[in-house]
Amino acid sequence: MCGIAGFLSNKRDISQMKDTLCAMSETLRRRGPDQNGMYIESDVALIHRRLAVVDTKNGRQPMTYKRGDETYVIVYNGELYNTEEIRKDLLLQGFSFSSSSDTEVLLKAYVCYKERCVQKLNGIYAFAVYEVHRKRLFLCRDRIGVKPLFYSLKDGELIFASQIKTILMSESVRPVVDTQGLMEILFLGPARTPSVGVFRDISEILPGEYAFFENEKLTKKRYFELQAKPFEESEAECIEHTRFLIRDAVERQLVSDVPLCTFLSGGLDSSIITHIAADHYRESGKGQLNTFSVEYKDNEKFFEKSLFQPNRDYEYIEMMVKDSQTLHHEVILDNKDLCDALREATLARDLPGMADVDSSLLLFSQAVKKNFTVALSGECADELFGGYPWYHNRDILFSSGFPWSRSQDVRRCILRKGLLPKGEEYVQERYLATIKNVSKLPTDSPTDARMREMFSLNFYWFMQCLLDRKDRMSMHWGLEVRVPFCDHRIVEYAYNMPWETKALGGREKGIVRKAFEGILPYEICYRKKSPYPKTHNPLYMKYATDKVKDILKKKTPLTEMLDCSGIMQIAENPLSIPTPWYGQLMRAPQILAYIIQLDAWFEEFGVEIVA
Repeated sequence: MCGIAGFLSNKRDISQMKDTLCAMSETLRRRGPDQNGMYIESDVALIHRRLAVVDTKNGRQPMTYKRGDETYVIVYNGELYNTEEIRKDLLLQGFSFSSSSDTEVLLKAYVCYKERCVQKLNGIYAFAVYEVHRKRLFLCRDRIGVKPLFYSLKDGELIFASQIKTILMSESVRPVVDTQGLMEILFLGPARTPSVGVFRDISEILPGEYAFFENEKLTKKRYFELQAKPFEESEAECIEHTRFLIRDAVERQLVSDVPLCTFLSGGLDSSIITHIAADHYRESGKGQLNTFSVEYKDNEKFFEKSLFQPNRDYEYIEMMVKDSQTLHHEVILDNKDLCDALREATLARDLPGMADVDSSLLLFSQAVKKNFTVALSGECADELFGGYPWYHNRDILFSSGFPWSRSQDVRRCILRKGLLPKGEEYVQERYLATIKNVSKLPTDSPTDARMREMFSLNFYWFMQCLLDRKDRMSMHWGLEVRVPFCDHRIVEYAYNMPWETKALGGREKGIVRKAFEGILPYEICYRKKSPYPKTHNPLYMKYATDKVKDILKKKTPLTEMLDCSGIMQIAENPLSIPTPWYGQLMRAPQILAYIIQLDAWFEEFGVEIVA
């Protein structure tokens, strides 16, 4: 895993911009602390920062390869999980290899197949290949959107990067936020409209999209979208197929030349990954698998059961540690540290994020990175297999709007009266635009048709927000977190699975539970869904409230947009928030934390508001 960037222009001599290029590279240091490199010509610069995971001695980038009259240069962030299959194919095509690096395989796959190479890739990636003689750049992002890829195209100049801050450091793009950007952060945030970078003039390559930049023009094409297809397997075949896909995805992602561990919450998804990984380690002679969980100081004193969090994780973690014989580590986070890290989490994401849901992962990743460079995590199974309550509550399921943020009333109450009057309309337009393009079959029942819409909403919105979080918080510490449930084969398969099969036994993720019944302990297999752990300690609310009070005393562009009385009403009456503000976890303390993140974002990025 790495950080990449590039600058292409016919209007100035880029080779004379080394200070700017070095500054851009420096913003990527945390993503790639092991090596750095640049390819520079008068009209192009490619930048790479490497986190060495596979073939650590080789694989330096930018990597160059000459074939015929053309020279190809690649910068690549990601991991291929079918490297050897592609390598064998290319050997038959007459290519040879000097390393075991997947970078060399990817570069030569592009040389051989050009844009058609993307259909052969199984992995998580964002990469660019420059054809020196033709002066053409190819940009590509993985099907699911696990790896980020932002860009800015202004006056025929293209800048791309793994991070927004890298593009801003180019000095060609200012940190300007217009009305659309404000509606993104204040009415949709922490979600983002696909392709929107919030800052004006910054966009992103979509998941499953590639682009060519040539003659000052950018041409984009989708190579992967959710596509409805008939499902023709029996229930027994589906159980077997589901088990195979998940097991194969996990085993493929255990390849690493540096220390690897798994995150373990005691929930179904992380337990499946841990069980498979622990078995694989023992069978391959790698010894005992290390696992990590997160908890908060004194959390057991204040935990209260709810619809979204029915029980604590610790007893289930202990059960899985014993079952899989792992070497377990519990990371306990202090509530003040959690609140203080909200600012750093904002800097890591480049945008206000999921409040302490972000900062907790930031601190957790920092602890894991002390001894490990790669981790496997269970994200995204809920989006794909119907794990969230909104899949199962028919009142929510068939209502219009994003199910994880059903009302804009709380957002409206923290804003100055009359600000962004079309905010609610903006949100509804984004919702309707998403479901309008959902691929369905004429034979779909009303429930299955709606479930395709719900799957698409979760895939293109909620899941992307979680993947943003995962990538930014972990890579901030140079920790690579892999997500086996994001294997595109699993995504395609789950999209076309009938709801009655997916929710087998009337349970969330019923088909997954059945697939691993008898493999995992029964109590784990049929444990009720419990989300990522958060703090229940009232000290956190106090710390957040104190910080918000200090923010409201300042006169800034942000405070001029806020309604102090509405915010203090939330702080003084946290139980008055009837439903989560975003997702399952973001309630009153997280609303205050989001305001803290907004303040940090405005200050650290020097945000300029343009109406």
